[in-house]
Amino acid sequence: MRAIFLDRDGVINENRADHVAAWEQFLLIPGSLEALAVLTQCGFRIFIVTNQACINRGLVERTTVDAIHRRLAQIAQDHGARIDDVRLCPHRPDEGCRCRKPQPGMLLDLAREHVIDFARTTMIGDALSDIAAGRAVGSQTVLVRSGRGVEQYRMLADGAPQPDYVAADLLAASRWLCDQREIALTLC
Repeated sequence: MRAIFLDRDGVINENRADHVAAWEQFLLIPGSLEALAVLTQCGFRIFIVTNQACINRGLVERTTVDAIHRRLAQIAQDHGARIDDVRLCPHRPDEGCRCRKPQPGMLLDLAREHVIDFARTTMIGDALSDIAAGRAVGSQTVLVRSGRGVEQYRMLADGAPQPDYVAADLLAASRWLCDQREIALTLC
């Protein structure tokens, strides 16, 4: 079964300069719940991988972030989607961990735990650090132009890691991925 690694902020929900500190601040990007349902219906396993340095900066409690993720998973399920797992990196950039994207630690941990074949995965994000993390494990990559994606897209010419595909948002990316899957199935 194919798997999708999704960045959270800027892909599923709107980015906030001051971080999402409560469910009331977690504003879904239009079409993101539909996109999760489309991916689920196409047979993809969905894994969220998100940098949340706000935890180690002392701005938000880990329990609050975990509660936000549980609520997101429940709402996604109510809309016909399944989120298989959520991983987060609580570290600040200066901590030099192995999990903060662009490092691939969260993806590697999920692959070990869920027996994921990276050759059958796609990393979707709105930042070049998402693309770099996906590239580091041999995943197909999609840059969405929601969130920070427009700004990050402009940086592609500067020698940054290139995505395999650029989509307007998660819904457009999910439709493209399902189309690719259908093409592959007809060729088998």
